[in-house]
Amino acid sequence: MATVTLKGNVCNLCGTEVNVGDNAPEVTVVNSAGLADKVVGGAKDKAQLIVVVPSLDTPVCASETRKFNEKAAAISGVEVTVVSMDLPFAAGRFCSAEGIENLTVASDFRNKDFAKAYGVLIADGALAGITCRAVFVVGTNGKVVYKELVPEITAEPDYDSALNAAAAAAPKSTCCGGGHCS
Repeated sequence: MATVTLKGNVCNLCGTEVNVGDNAPEVTVVNSAGLADKVVGGAKDKAQLIVVVPSLDTPVCASETRKFNEKAAAISGVEVTVVSMDLPFAAGRFCSAEGIENLTVASDFRNKDFAKAYGVLIADGALAGITCRAVFVVGTNGKVVYKELVPEITAEPDYDSALNAAAAAAPKSTCCGGGHCS
């Protein structure tokens, strides 16, 4: 199983490791807006950029969520979801305070199904029971086309690589520019 570090200390991950080329498991998380169920993974009509953070209540996670909110908005055909273990109420307050409107912030607090299905649940150490930092891009066919497991939990992901992978996975418009496409 994979490992990451927290300030140099090794943290083991548990769950089923998901890699590029694998089918992205369909998992239900809780949308912080209205506490509605939201399914991530699987085949959809849009590419999916799934951003995994330990907690929105940390400076690195907050910054990462703001950056993806800003940068991913420019990519059409991509659904962006940030998944953490934060309670939906706290995530909702964060979104309101930070003006997060271009992506969905969701929680895996109920059963940790997402964290287990994607192999991003921290098994030991100070952060045991929450997610590590990772990014997955899922193509419209439901296959993982990009994965970054950030080696050091306190570091930010490679935004450009993740965003480029999401843009490449997005469905391509077949519009001819004639103004009659919807």
